Amino acid sequence: MQIPYKPILPAKPVPIVIIGAGGIVGDAHLPAYKKAGFEVSGVTNRTRARAEKLAAEWGIPNVYDTVEEAVANSAPNAVYDITIMPEQFVETLNKLPDGAGVLIQKPMGDYFWQSKEILEVCRRKNLAAAINCQLRFAPFVSAARHLIEQGLIGELYDMEVRVTLQTPWELFPHVIIHPRLEIQYHSIHYIDLMRSFLGDPRTVMAKTLKHPAKTLSSSRSTILFDYGDTMHAVINTNHDHSFGPHNQESFIKWEGTKGAIKARMGLLMDYPHGVPDKFEYCITEEGKAPEWTEVKLEGSWFPDAFIGTMASLMRYKNGEADILPTSVEDVIKTMAVVESAYISSDNGGVVVADRFV
Repeated sequence: MQIPYKPILPAKPVPIVIIGAGGIVGDAHLPAYKKAGFEVSGVTNRTRARAEKLAAEWGIPNVYDTVEEAVANSAPNAVYDITIMPEQFVETLNKLPDGAGVLIQKPMGDYFWQSKEILEVCRRKNLAAAINCQLRFAPFVSAARHLIEQGLIGELYDMEVRVTLQTPWELFPHVIIHPRLEIQYHSIHYIDLMRSFLGDPRTVMAKTLKHPAKTLSSSRSTILFDYGDTMHAVINTNHDHSFGPHNQESFIKWEGTKGAIKARMGLLMDYPHGVPDKFEYCITEEGKAPEWTEVKLEGSWFPDAFIGTMASLMRYKNGEADILPTSVEDVIKTMAVVESAYISSDNGGVVVADRFV
């Protein structure tokens, strides 16, 4: 079976200006853009030396001292790739040209009030603004989406994300200290993914937890989505499984009335080295025992999914596509689910002892 899963590239790519020079830029953004043949015309960072180092490594022709200088010296049709921390988004967005195309690093704010401020400035400046929720464009996700949209596994009734592994949070010094670590900076990927397949849940129930011997604000979460009485949608993450690779897990699973799909997210296992992804599906046939078929897919979450988010922005800005999949108008709803998950976690469930009063 031929499964289309690679992103559609723009007919006429436009120059990219990168604002921020953190590790994710060299690890994912620039490798993705090079692979796609996108031109990066310039970079700016608060610490110029970091931008200069990145420019030298990747052949970026221009290094700018400020966002204002980058805007003044970039092509009118350039798109801006913002890779700084969320508290700097609004200030930076206000410096961009009205009507510009912009790809903003996730999350869309650290708190929902910030998310709403980001949405407001994007609307006021008429920006073609997307959030870099790139998991939607991972090869194994795109392949699963195709099978489901073609009706090959029937009516979807179960979607699960499970992550049980040891995450090296120390690789992310600006993130590890965050008071909303696990959901805001990790499970947000899966919340956004759930929405992209199932739409907006009616309610969400969640609990996010600390490890008793660690100082992290949270490292394990369970999030349950309410989509009615047949759809089971759940995220289970445990970043504290430090007992070797034998029982580690990292997968997304979709089950339908005619079949199922399972995708291993190899990147997260032994991060940042990762292990190979695995994509397999089972389509049932009456009278036959179920059989699983593995399909070899090129690429992975990093860096290939980052091609998808930027390509979709360019195509939308060029008028080649009518929909911007991860637009701020859509991802604000992901942030509403994130906020609701924290409220649910803080408020807790039904008090069992009250039943006996």
